[in-house]
Amino acid sequence: MSWGTELWDQFDNLEKHTQWGIDILEKYIKFVKERTEIELSYAKQLRNLSKKYQPKKNSKEEEEYKYTSCKAFISTLNEMNDYAGQHEVISENMASQIIVDLARYVQELKQERKSNFHDGRKAQQHIETCWKQLESSKRRFERDCKEADRAQQYFEKMDADINVTKADVEKARQQAQIRHQMAEDSKADYSSILQKFNHEQHEYYHTHIPNIFQKIQEMEERRIVRIGDSMKTYAEVDRQVIPIIGKCLDGIVKAAESIDQKNDSQLVIEAYKSGFEPPGDIEFEDYTQPMKRTVSDNSLSNSRGEGKPDLKFGGKSKGKLWPFIKKNKLMSLLTSPHQPPPPPPASASPSAVPNGPQSPKQQKEPLSHRFNEFMTSKPKIHCFRSLKRGLSLKLGATPEDFSNLPPEQRRKKLQQKVDELNKEIQKEMDQRDAITKMKDVYLKNPQMGDPASLDHKLAEVSQNIEKLRLETQKFEAWLAEVEGRLPARSEQTRRQSGLYDSQNPPTVNSCAQDRESPDGSYTEEQSQESEVKVLATDFDDEFDDEEPLPAIGTCKALYTFEGQNEGTISVVEGETLYVIEEDKGDGWTRIRRNEDEEGYVPTSYVEVYLDKNAKDS
Repeated sequence: MSWGTELWDQFDNLEKHTQWGIDILEKYIKFVKERTEIELSYAKQLRNLSKKYQPKKNSKEEEEYKYTSCKAFISTLNEMNDYAGQHEVISENMASQIIVDLARYVQELKQERKSNFHDGRKAQQHIETCWKQLESSKRRFERDCKEADRAQQYFEKMDADINVTKADVEKARQQAQIRHQMAEDSKADYSSILQKFNHEQHEYYHTHIPNIFQKIQEMEERRIVRIGDSMKTYAEVDRQVIPIIGKCLDGIVKAAESIDQKNDSQLVIEAYKSGFEPPGDIEFEDYTQPMKRTVSDNSLSNSRGEGKPDLKFGGKSKGKLWPFIKKNKLMSLLTSPHQPPPPPPASASPSAVPNGPQSPKQQKEPLSHRFNEFMTSKPKIHCFRSLKRGLSLKLGATPEDFSNLPPEQRRKKLQQKVDELNKEIQKEMDQRDAITKMKDVYLKNPQMGDPASLDHKLAEVSQNIEKLRLETQKFEAWLAEVEGRLPARSEQTRRQSGLYDSQNPPTVNSCAQDRESPDGSYTEEQSQESEVKVLATDFDDEFDDEEPLPAIGTCKALYTFEGQNEGTISVVEGETLYVIEEDKGDGWTRIRRNEDEEGYVPTSYVEVYLDKNAKDS
């Protein structure tokens, strides 16, 4: 089945059809090009999405990604990044294997089509020229025949007329012969041209046109095959990345299967464990006897003679009450103001109200007064370490020994710091070894360098190593101290901590008491060896084990209050704080800002929101 024999008379339609085929090919190229743009855009969006949810470097969010579920999420983001890369590969392969190849083929196809149809038009023009020659010779033959007939008739007419001279008749006869000869010549010419035209026409319809149309047919069939191959390549490009995409998806599944809920739970314990022990049972207070009913929580009137025989002033007892009063209440008695609170200010700046000596407690027992006077009469001498820690806490900085943290968290921070210092020491030692080797090379080969030029650098590195070792020893000492205090530590660790304490007596003597408070911070006070020797020795352990008062609600400061006296705390208007003791009817509310700052503020200066569950418990 050939276009040359079947479509010999459809030259124009074939021209339109082949042009349509090229348009289809260009349309397919445009389709693939838009697909590559979509793949690139999709890959870019996937990469941006993966980057958006990646944890930021050196941020708190990065520390939270230590859990297995978060690690699996990170693995998923990385796999999605690789997944995006495969879509970029699809775009690149389609562009190189389909778009570029087809674009070049379209140009060749257009050129071939143009050449074939140019040959077809040339053959058409030739046959049309032959046809015109045939028509011209035919008309001339027809005209000459008519002229010969007319000349013959005129001769016959002249010959029959008796009035015409013989010369005129001879002239008419000669003219008729001339016309007759011209007709014969036209006839011969017409016959020759006709034969030639028939030959050309036969060649045109049976040789030239079939050959040209056959070439056009082959060209069109190659185009069809080529577009089919391109479609196969289109699918194959996608198929090639399927195994890699499958590996990406397998990686996501593997990351999901690596999630360990038990491990994450253990990490939560390690992250938030304070190291404190739960409080012990509260002793029953019998108010049925008149003697005990007169004792209030705010007095120190319990005499030691009337004390319970089971009190042990030298040993530790978790949850045991202090012989006179709980530590928190004792400290509030020693530092609380002595007068009723000021009324709320009428203006927006209540700081103008003078804060004279004030007290939330209306009545004091004589012993409480004497003890308070005794404590305020003696100047409190703080060691430099305490002053430094207090200053850093006021400025909002973290203490160097992390004393603001609970024991377990403090131990982790100290251990982390020790590990970091050890890494720094190892780096400096490696650098020292490198410098030493270089110096040996210089000694053996002086032309390479001066060995003395490395002495300064070697001394500097050695000095850095010594500084880091001293710093490491300091943090290891704090770490040993904390590990010795934690109940979950082994006896061997405790002995190591005790050994370090015995080897460093100046630290203990420079600050007479270094006791850890329940919130993880330390309070250091100069020992009153004469008057309060019993308090400093017998009851230190009771202070160690005393738990901080729990928050029973929150409050919002309505006005600014400047707590200029001991026992009070400054607040700023609009500030939110924790309530740890509600107003007992004296006009004062005890609040806490953080683990290290608590005190009293006038109840009228704050708006209290008590937590019923916490209050009942």
